[in-house]
Amino acid sequence: MRIDVLGAVRALGDDGSPVGLGGPRHREVLARLVAAEGRLVTTDTLVGDLWAEPPARAVGALRTFVAALRRALEPDRPPRTPPRVIVTEGPGYALRLPREDVDVHRFEDALARTRHSPGAVAELSAALAAWRGPAYADLPDSPWAHRERNRLEELRLAALELRARIHLDAGEGADLVAELGAHVTEHPWREPAWGLLARALHRAGRQADALSTLRRARTMLVDQLGLDPGPDLRRLETEILTGPAPGWTGPGTRLGPRTTVHLARTLALAGGDALIHSRRDRLTAIHAAERTGDLRLTARIIGAYDVPAIWSRADDPEQSRAVVTAADRTLARLGPDGPADLRARLLATIAVESRTADLAEAELSRARRAARQAEALARELGDPALLAFALNGVFLQSFTRPGLAAARDGIGAEILDLATRHGLPDFAVLGRLVRLQSASALGDLDTASAHATAAEQLAVTTEAPLVAVLTAWFRARVTATRSTEPGGPAPAEAAAQYRAAEEALRSAGMPGLHRGLFPLALLGLRLLHDRPAPTDRRLDWGPYLPWARPHVLLAQGRHEEARTALAAAPEPPPDHLQEAMWCLTAHTAVRLGERETAALAAAALRDAQAEDAGAAGGTLTLGPVARYLADAETLAG
Repeated sequence: MRIDVLGAVRALGDDGSPVGLGGPRHREVLARLVAAEGRLVTTDTLVGDLWAEPPARAVGALRTFVAALRRALEPDRPPRTPPRVIVTEGPGYALRLPREDVDVHRFEDALARTRHSPGAVAELSAALAAWRGPAYADLPDSPWAHRERNRLEELRLAALELRARIHLDAGEGADLVAELGAHVTEHPWREPAWGLLARALHRAGRQADALSTLRRARTMLVDQLGLDPGPDLRRLETEILTGPAPGWTGPGTRLGPRTTVHLARTLALAGGDALIHSRRDRLTAIHAAERTGDLRLTARIIGAYDVPAIWSRADDPEQSRAVVTAADRTLARLGPDGPADLRARLLATIAVESRTADLAEAELSRARRAARQAEALARELGDPALLAFALNGVFLQSFTRPGLAAARDGIGAEILDLATRHGLPDFAVLGRLVRLQSASALGDLDTASAHATAAEQLAVTTEAPLVAVLTAWFRARVTATRSTEPGGPAPAEAAAQYRAAEEALRSAGMPGLHRGLFPLALLGLRLLHDRPAPTDRRLDWGPYLPWARPHVLLAQGRHEEARTALAAAPEPPPDHLQEAMWCLTAHTAVRLGERETAALAAAALRDAQAEDAGAAGGTLTLGPVARYLADAETLAG
């Protein structure tokens, strides 16, 4: 069985023959389930999506459509055998087909893989060739179909541009001129497309036409949109005027520190191996700048890597310390009378790179002062991009104690407002993710879901594939919470979503986030359902082992060893998961009757009693803090 929606909705059998799906409503039900990507769609949602004003017997009609689709899609299914393609799940239905059997999922997966690894570009080309017209082309323009059609069209355009960029970066692409020319004619507001066309013309030896294209882009942007060309187009024009073809590096060519740090910043937003290379190239650029002896150049290079950061554990602590040391050294040499913008960027860099989970108290105090100083300087200068970067540092230094989700939401709201008003798309993504985390911590899943969707849409235009990795964890966290509700999904579904999210995170180049997160998510899911901790020895608890170990030992019936492990566990570091670690401490203290430890945990958690434990990262949950706090306070008296 294969289902296609990139064009008119259709189903094909194993032999490629079409499957009769029935009328427009039948196809719309099937398409709506495809759009849910295997997730449950409730009956109420389906009815609301199919009818602007549902008739009296809408639910019965929906069941009729589903029954007819099941007969069409599984004609050989024996009577009274449960369906395997459209399954009943809780209060609704879900489509259960492998992703490779649905054209839209093949396309999205190919795009994600190519963003991580340009070597997958042939797969992306095949997926693009499968488009037969606008997505869901034969469906009425209902709100859900309109949203999906627009979302997928944006992905298609991004995929076309990504494929062209990969070919151009590889030294190819002279034959792309006609394709890219048609692309910019149809979508003249897409600034990256103009740059790609100019590169392709230059690759074909048509320098004058390439420069003319960039001038036309500038005229269109200014006259029709009131926008100046971005730095990428301006930089490309300079390269065409003064250098070899874009992407070419001749024998012995070396990149200067400015070019290297720009490349590093670009790679960081791509994730995966590119993110790992980005960290290496960043240090290379800093060391090269320091060797020049040019103090202001060094300050600019260190501060130019303003890549938004969302997690309070460093991916490469050694590199972070090296960057902070270089920033401190340069700041001291600039002195208090040095250029305010350079000082602000150096201070913001110190705040961002000093991830709270990895520092001693003296280093934390230094980083928090740097965050406040960077913010004050940025506000005085009135530079929105600099202020957004400084606020990123303020956010990462805001985990001083449990219970500050509302304060972090205010930081995220300001970052988002700055980014929206001043055209800072990368920081708009950061603002959405900060607000997602804050709403998740406060248990407001509807608001958090809205921020997740908005971040995913922004990520399409900013080419930030790591966003989907993070939102996949959030959606698993939502499923885990709803598995405790009457008629909600089974815990096994939440566990499966966590496993899928773990697979994506494993190759995302973010070990500071990755290590220990999956076992912790499974432990939280078990605690939600009053089950013992997982005891699989293959689980890597990473930095969370001191607080998880007592739970594992209790699950194995080793109570005295659990008591010893609880006594040895330190106070949790001030990071995204501090509430979770305190709740784990409170829970084991109550189980073991350790009154003093319970009192310590209760004191730490009191200000966070309105939040969800572990949910501050938007990745997992142990349930309401109030539950653990009440038990600890009861024991502590």
